[in-house]
Amino acid sequence: MDRNSVIGIVLIVAILFGYTWYTMPSEEELAAQQRSIDSLATLELEKRAKEESAALELKERGDSGVVAQGIVDTSITQEDRLLAAADSALVDSLRSAALAQKFSVFQPASQGTAEEVTIANDHLQVSISTHGARPTMMLLKQYQTYHKTPLLLADPDSGAYEFKFIVGKTDISTQDLFFTVERKDTDAVVLRASTGDPAKFLRITYHLDSSSFFMDAKAEFVSMAEEVDARNLVFHWDLVGRNNEKHQPTEQQKCGVYYKYFSADRDYLSETEADEQKLEGRTNWVAFKQDFFTVAMVSNEGFASNGSELAIVPLTDSAHTKRYEATLYFEKERGAAPSVDMRFYLGPNHYGTLKATELPEFEKIIDLGWGIFGWMNQWLVIPIFNWLDGWGWNYGIIILVLTIVIKLLLMPLTYKNLVASTKMRVLKPEMDVINEKHKDGDALKKQQATMELYRKAGVNPASGCLPMLVQMPILYAMFRFFPASIELRQEKFLWADDLSSYDSVLDLPFTIPAYGDHVSLFTLLMAASTIVYSLINQKQMPTQQGMPSMKLLIWLFPIMMLFFLNNFSAGLSYYYLLANVISILQMTLLKSWFVNEDKIRAQLLLNMKTPKKKSRWAQRLEDEHDPSSAGLWVARVPQREARGGRRRTATTPGGADRHTDPKRTDPRRCGEIRFPFLQHGTHTVLRHMQGLPDRGVPQRLRHL
Repeated sequence: MDRNSVIGIVLIVAILFGYTWYTMPSEEELAAQQRSIDSLATLELEKRAKEESAALELKERGDSGVVAQGIVDTSITQEDRLLAAADSALVDSLRSAALAQKFSVFQPASQGTAEEVTIANDHLQVSISTHGARPTMMLLKQYQTYHKTPLLLADPDSGAYEFKFIVGKTDISTQDLFFTVERKDTDAVVLRASTGDPAKFLRITYHLDSSSFFMDAKAEFVSMAEEVDARNLVFHWDLVGRNNEKHQPTEQQKCGVYYKYFSADRDYLSETEADEQKLEGRTNWVAFKQDFFTVAMVSNEGFASNGSELAIVPLTDSAHTKRYEATLYFEKERGAAPSVDMRFYLGPNHYGTLKATELPEFEKIIDLGWGIFGWMNQWLVIPIFNWLDGWGWNYGIIILVLTIVIKLLLMPLTYKNLVASTKMRVLKPEMDVINEKHKDGDALKKQQATMELYRKAGVNPASGCLPMLVQMPILYAMFRFFPASIELRQEKFLWADDLSSYDSVLDLPFTIPAYGDHVSLFTLLMAASTIVYSLINQKQMPTQQGMPSMKLLIWLFPIMMLFFLNNFSAGLSYYYLLANVISILQMTLLKSWFVNEDKIRAQLLLNMKTPKKKSRWAQRLEDEHDPSSAGLWVARVPQREARGGRRRTATTPGGADRHTDPKRTDPRRCGEIRFPFLQHGTHTVLRHMQGLPDRGVPQRLRHL
């Protein structure tokens, strides 16, 4: 046999051994196969026992000549009875061994009868099954769905709810155990899962607070500290959110998972796509948030970061919103008692209610906007809204009064904006002269002439911008407040049947992309009022270049809002409509009673005749555009006097000295340093020294 043949045989043998080793099942797979074989054997034995029992019954019941279903009756012997009893005992023994392997000491709790136990308080009604000690129904008494059905936060088909633990090397879940009712009250129930030892058992207690939306849950392993390690206790909940509101796509967009670390601000998973997160710190609470309701899990000890995970997945059917999932380990020390204390918040996303729970940042599961926008809602909008809500008015009237109050608060800014725009508009004759003079000239010179006109007349072009900037946070705060306000949920006003959702005066038999399948009248009126307000406001502004583009925006912006807000809260569109109408009335009244254009123009002409001292900022701008100085600042630095004088003098922009001592500003004794005013992004520095020694340059200018 040659060398190549030997190598080939060795390789073939190596491949065969490698393949055999690679395809060899693992210990877990062998155990699974053995369990499958045992299960099949158990089923076969049960089948044989049933057949033999049936045959024995037929033999005992009939005569020797009776034939039943093809089985010929024969005489019953004592040996037959003994064999049947032996087979039945073997089946029971195998079943008991299988249950002991699966449930360990909790084998007695592996079988039983499922029953429903109901507890309730003023706000909640919770049904709990004795199979798994699992809440099968969580009902909010004071709320209904849009379709007038009971509002359920959870139902029997909502998904898995379980406590997981390890006994020895056996993983056990409470959803596989049958519990017995140890004690039952109106608002509380105590359930027990027994072991073979009466002194050792698992007790799960549920208790509803008398006047809140909290349910306390406690799982404790009595006298089982040696069998159960507290660090392996896990709570797992897989919850499917139900569609409770009018518009399922909008409701789905507002569903999310929120959580709060003890040492960090609240955070959340994506609300627009599937997302998951492994907890990275000790966590105080986890919330499954729907549009207007929340199911939250709270632990004062904290959920541990090791192994805890959160996930959310959008669902495609119209009856549900998203699937929430939480796997939570508990922060336990080695040797700690194997028990778990949790609290569940099962209630509305009402800002005051969430705030009253005293859970840190729990109210922030309501998206009121970030930064100054959230601050506006928390400290301005919500207090005013709650105060008006106390009068018991219809919410359409409350929104009207709220809009009037906010507009009154903003009236000084509105007046200032109107005066500023009027000042610029009455200077139109002078502006026309400048435009005609520099029609084909340098744009920079035209801008300089315009700024000079405004300076002489005492007009600040930026004064009208500040009022608008102040109003923007309020507009955006309202954009966040109304869709998130549960007070508007299912509240009717005029043709709107639910101010928290869209209003529809015409349901379309088709869907318009980016618009929807209905027509919102509040949104139409809001868009029309925006056009009217923009046209009136345009007349108050001076005519400038680029106005054709502004005219296009007058029409484009309302059309965009028409598409954007068609599926939004009717309360929001109604507020924007009222804001536009009140703004038009304010502008008309202020212009008629408080703003006299003739007096304003006369004052501006008088200002133009009165010389004005230039401010340092105006002087700087003038120097920037002065061709003679080429945009350079000039600093004069006197030489050190022979007697050791330390006084130095630097000029202000343009060359005017700060000090008037002629000896110290004599050009023969001073050097000049010119440097650009950062024009065109340059940082180049030009030095022009007239025999001035470096030690004569002030320290603040020496680096130049």
